[in-house]
Amino acid sequence: MLEGTAADRYTGLREEFARRLEHEELGASLAVYEHGELVVDLWGGWADEARTRPWERDTITNTWSCTKTVTALAVLLLVDRGDIDLDAPVARYWPEFAAASKEGVLVKHLLSHTSGVPGWADPVTAEFLYDTEGAAAALAAQAPWWPAGTASGYHLLDYGHLLGELVRRIDGRTLGTFVREELAEPLGADYAIGLDPADFARIANVVPPPPTQLDFSQLPPDAPALRTLGNPYLDATVTWTDAWRTAELGGANGHGNARSLGRIQSLLTHGGEQDGRRYLSPATIERVFEQQSDGIDLVLFQPLRFGIGYALPHPAVTPYLPGGSRVAFWGGWGGSLILNDVERGVTFSYVMNRMSEGIIGSERSNAYAAALYAALA
Repeated sequence: MLEGTAADRYTGLREEFARRLEHEELGASLAVYEHGELVVDLWGGWADEARTRPWERDTITNTWSCTKTVTALAVLLLVDRGDIDLDAPVARYWPEFAAASKEGVLVKHLLSHTSGVPGWADPVTAEFLYDTEGAAAALAAQAPWWPAGTASGYHLLDYGHLLGELVRRIDGRTLGTFVREELAEPLGADYAIGLDPADFARIANVVPPPPTQLDFSQLPPDAPALRTLGNPYLDATVTWTDAWRTAELGGANGHGNARSLGRIQSLLTHGGEQDGRRYLSPATIERVFEQQSDGIDLVLFQPLRFGIGYALPHPAVTPYLPGGSRVAFWGGWGGSLILNDVERGVTFSYVMNRMSEGIIGSERSNAYAAALYAALA
């Protein structure tokens, strides 16, 4: 069931992927770009749990929080154009956001999960999320849960609402339209935040992971983890609905495959250029690596280092990375993963439909990343 191509140096990665397609994956795709060139483009397995539809070259799936890396790039485009100042208050562009003592929250705090606004204070439903402007207005009205910039607390679902509203206020377009017109279409990347119903037939629905083993019973009611991870509580099957697919949720509902996600992200590892067009300057790319936090995340309870728009390597989270690597990365619920190794000029992406329990990568994605770096050694 394995299809696609891989350069000779990545034979080990191809073999690892083939082995796991036989025994652990349902369907998946994997891609590697070197200095903007696609050198590994692999896919295989099944697009449905009943194993009636093969995973094809153009199969797409919900990439969960890997979507956040595309949203971050959209904002960085506006930073590069001088339309957004990362060090400016969010309220400069979105005046209502200053309410409830948030006048000191900076744009870079939103991008680095350190704003103190990782979720909604009042109980909300999945349907509430689809009204992105209304959901953003609710975030603007509430008080932060900790002082901005002092710690990270993963912005699980509202990342795209916060940054999407910032894009809309500055550019006039919605986040999904901006991503389509400024990234996906110019780059020829089959990726969307807010999917056209014409593409529904190509979707490989995600298969929900095993029940979480996290125990929140000892947490106080106002704990950021409890308020973020459980409000709203989402079953992964929500992604099977038309309402989810067509919404523009920049934190969680991007649809694509490894090739398209990697194509967009390779802007970071190809000097900000593709096909003779400059998207990002080296100075803007360098800002990604400005550490904003380093400690136990208040929502995920994991040691995390965040730069601007991406996580930075931490031995507890990225054990497969060589020491000193300049990598901007993030993963999606269930195991999808995007790695941008700026030092080596390599972007790695992996998306799948059989979800594992992890929020940031999985045992499978770790194994593929380890095989990648074995090839690069």
